[in-house]
Amino acid sequence: MSGSKERDDLEDQEEDQAGKKMEILLELNLKQKLATRLGTLLLATLIFASFCWDNAVASLTLGAVVALLLRNPTFVFGLVMTTTRDLKALQRFVALNIYLLRRDRRGFTVARCFQEQARSRPKKACFVMDDRSLSFAEALEVSQRIAGYFKDRGLEKGDCVALLMETRLEYPCIWLGLSQLGVITALINSNLKGDSLLHSIKVANAKALIVGSELLDVLKSLGEQEALQDLPIYQYTDDELRKVPGHDLVPGAVDLASALKTQKKLELSAKASPEEARSKLLYVYTSGTTGLPKAAVITNLRFLFMSAGSFYMLRMFSDDVVYNPLPLYHTAGGIVGVGNAILNGSTVVLRKKFSARNFWLDCQRHNCTAAQYIGELCRYLLATPYSPDQQKHNLRLMYGNGLRPQIWSQFVRRFGIPHIGEIYGATEGNSNLINISNRVGAIGFVPVYGSRLYPVQVLRCDEQTGELLKDSQGHCIRCQPGQAGLLVGKVDARRAVSAFHGYADKGASEQKLLRNVFTTGDVFFNSGDMVVRDILGYFYFKDRTGDTFRWRGENVATQEVEAIITNCIGLEDCVVYGVQIPHVEGKAGMAAIVDPDRKVDMDYLSIVLRGSLPPYARPLFIRLLDEIPRTATFKLKKRELAQEGYDIRALSDPIYYLNRDGIYRTLSQEQYESLRTGKAGL
Repeated sequence: MSGSKERDDLEDQEEDQAGKKMEILLELNLKQKLATRLGTLLLATLIFASFCWDNAVASLTLGAVVALLLRNPTFVFGLVMTTTRDLKALQRFVALNIYLLRRDRRGFTVARCFQEQARSRPKKACFVMDDRSLSFAEALEVSQRIAGYFKDRGLEKGDCVALLMETRLEYPCIWLGLSQLGVITALINSNLKGDSLLHSIKVANAKALIVGSELLDVLKSLGEQEALQDLPIYQYTDDELRKVPGHDLVPGAVDLASALKTQKKLELSAKASPEEARSKLLYVYTSGTTGLPKAAVITNLRFLFMSAGSFYMLRMFSDDVVYNPLPLYHTAGGIVGVGNAILNGSTVVLRKKFSARNFWLDCQRHNCTAAQYIGELCRYLLATPYSPDQQKHNLRLMYGNGLRPQIWSQFVRRFGIPHIGEIYGATEGNSNLINISNRVGAIGFVPVYGSRLYPVQVLRCDEQTGELLKDSQGHCIRCQPGQAGLLVGKVDARRAVSAFHGYADKGASEQKLLRNVFTTGDVFFNSGDMVVRDILGYFYFKDRTGDTFRWRGENVATQEVEAIITNCIGLEDCVVYGVQIPHVEGKAGMAAIVDPDRKVDMDYLSIVLRGSLPPYARPLFIRLLDEIPRTATFKLKKRELAQEGYDIRALSDPIYYLNRDGIYRTLSQEQYESLRTGKAGL
C-alpha cells in the first residue's frame, strides 16, 4: 500500500512540474506572439507612412498608432492578441446572420426547413437510437401524419399541446407535426412529479396531453385533478411495449401510435407567410430565478438562432454524425442537439438516458464526429476507469455548457478531444456567448473593440446581495476587465440575436427585465449569473445570483422546495440554498429548518420529498437549528447558512444526509470525510 501511495505522490509531483513547465512555455509563447504582432503593426505603419504623399498624413498616422499604444496599452494588447480569433468569429457570425435574415424574410418555420432537408436527402439517417433509426423521409412522414391527425381533431394555430415523454425517435417528429398547424408544444420535464407537473401543464393552457406509456405511473399519481378532467389524453406506446405490464391503455385515452398508422399525411402549404418565422413554436420549461417551472417561449426564429448558431460558429457540417445523450425536453438536447438534423441535415444519435460506460462505445459504434455535453456529464466520464479504447473514436468536436476549468485540460487529454466548443446562454435569455478558440475555462468572448456593440454587458453589483450599483445619474456601471459583475443582454425585438420572448406568463417575463440601465428607455435581460471578463474579451462564469442554484445539470428553484418542506412539517421557517461540495459541479441542496424541540420526523420527510420532487431537487443535507438568522428588515440570511455549509466539525446543530436508499440519517464523520475528499460517489 505504501509503495502504491508513493507512486501516486510521485505521479502527482510530476504532473505539477509538467503543469508549471507548460505555464512557463505558454507565457513565453504569449510574449513572443505579442512582440511579433506589435512589431508587425509598427512596421506596417512605418511602410504606410513612407509611401504617403503627404508628410502631415504620415506623421499623423504614426503619431496616432504611438499615442494609442501609450494611452491604452491594454486595449492594444487585447486587439493585437485576438486578431485571428476575431476575424474567424466575424466571418462565421456574418454567415449566421445572413442565414437567419434569409429565413426570416422568407417566413421559413422550423417545419419548413425540415421539409427542405428531408426532400434533399430522403434516405439518409435522420435520428438513430439503439438499433432503430428513422430516415429523413420517414421522420417527415411521421410529422405529417401527426399534423393530419390533430388537424382532424380540431386543433388550430395558437393552441398548445403538452408533451410528456422520454427520449424516443418520434419525439421531435411529434412537435414538428404539431408546428405545421401553428400549434405550440409544451415540452414537459419527464422528471417532474406532483404539483410541479400539474403546474407545468396548467401554465401552458394545454388543450391536449400526449404521454409516453413509460410515464403512465407519473400521470396516474396526479389522481383526479380538476385541471386534467376535461383534458384529452393521447397515449403513445411503442409496439414492443404493448404486451409489457404497466403499458396498458389508460381509461379514456386514445392510442396515438395505432391511430397514426392509418392517418393520411398533411403537407405544408406551398407558400410561406412572412410572419410565420416569428410565431411561437415551443414552450421549454426553466425554473428561472424563483418559484415553480416557467414556460419559456421559443419562436421559430429563436429555434433557428439557437441551433444554427452553434452549427455556424463551431463550423459544423451536414455530414457530421452528432451524439446527443441529453434529454429532449431541454434546450441543449431538444433544440441545439436535434436541430442539427432538422435544420442542417446531419444525423443525430439519441440515447434514452446518459450512460458514462457506454458513451465512447456509442460514439465508436455510430461513427460520431461530434458530441454534446453538460459539465456534469464530463465529470461522470472522467470518473470511469481508464481504458485505451476511450480514445478510439472519430470525434473532432465536443460542445455544450458547464465544462469546469478545473477538469477541462484533463478531459481533453484523457479522451483525445481536438476541439471543445463551450456555449453560454439561457433558454429564455439573450445573453449568448460561445467559445470557438479552445480557451480553457472561458464561456465565450466578445472582441475588445465590440464590447459596446454586441448586446452582452457586465454590470457592477454588490457581490453579497446581487444588487446593482448605480452612478450619480442613476444608471448602471459597466465592469472593467477583472471585475466580477452581473451578465445582462440588451433586448432588441428586431434581431434574432437579441430578442427576448419571455415566458407564457407575462408577469414572470417582466421580472427578468432591467430598465433604464444606461439610458432612459433601454431594456436588458437579467441572466442572474455573475461573470468576469478578461483583457482579451473572454468571459468566465463565477456564480449564480438569487434563489436558484444548479445541481445535476438542472436549475433548482429554492422557493418550490421550501414550500413542499413547510407544508410537510408545518413549521414556520425553512430555507433552502446551495452548498459547494469539493470535486463536484454545481451546488447540492441544503435545507435549514427551525426545530428547537427536534420533533421533525425524518422518515416521513424523506418519503414526502421522494414523492414530490425529482432527484436533482431533493436537498442532500438537512440542518435543524433553533432559529434562522435574519437581517434588520427580517429577511432570512441564506448566505451565512450557505457559507457554514454542512461542516459537522464547526457546527453543533444536527445535520442529516440523504443516503442512497432515499432516507435522511445523521451525517457521520466517515460520510463527511468522503464528501470532503471527493470519494462519496456524487
